[in-house]
Amino acid sequence: MATKFVIEGLKAQIEGKEILKGINLEMNGGEIHAIMGPNGTGKSTLASALMGHPKYEVTEGTVTLNGEDVLDMGVDERALAGMFLAMQYPSEIAGVTNSDFLRSAINARRGEGNEISLIKFIRQMEGSMKGLEMNPEFAHRYLNEGFSGGEKKRNEILQMMMLDPKLVILDEIDSGLDIDALRIVANGVNEMKHEDRGFLIITHYQRLLNYITPDFVHVMMQGRIVKSGGPELAARLEQDGYDWIKEELGITDETVGQEQEA
Repeated sequence: MATKFVIEGLKAQIEGKEILKGINLEMNGGEIHAIMGPNGTGKSTLASALMGHPKYEVTEGTVTLNGEDVLDMGVDERALAGMFLAMQYPSEIAGVTNSDFLRSAINARRGEGNEISLIKFIRQMEGSMKGLEMNPEFAHRYLNEGFSGGEKKRNEILQMMMLDPKLVILDEIDSGLDIDALRIVANGVNEMKHEDRGFLIITHYQRLLNYITPDFVHVMMQGRIVKSGGPELAARLEQDGYDWIKEELGITDETVGQEQEA
């Protein structure tokens, strides 16, 4: 069955303050959707709410993946259903190596009795790391511990490639990357494009979209998607900024009042 992801009327709050104020979005497998917008407009809240971060309370709306109710799932169940979030600030986990983490995650999705063989896992991991130009030693390092910002982002893409998800959410995966790392990360994403996999890419900047061509671009302001278009919309945002959209829609303050929200 082709992947289909649908968000309808999604509202979410943190500590009683509404951040998402009615998000509507429909994605099909094979599509890349980019969400852009100034700081403080709700983009990262959307990513966190979709993956079930306990800090964000969904108050209204529905989210379905291939007809299944995502909001009724726990975080682990969303991952098992095929959702993947590459985080803006990946956590460091001491005592758990990259390879142990990934093999455990893969086996959790495959289920008991269908575990990946050690040889197959090693071959896949070595091949993916080579494509991402990662030092092979990183397989045996503790998860993200002592990694630079760029290394953490490559590691997130490595996880994506190994876990083979149906829906990929990339939250500011381009932040802190130099041009070479950006190209490598983008190549990893492009290699994973497939008719049964959808991508939701959250970014501030056009530069990532110079390497990953989106099918749709959505602009978020005030906790809503206020404008959608094709890749030409991202190009205009790079050239003219967001003021023309604010003027066009009569928006004076585009934020939702959360300074830490990207």
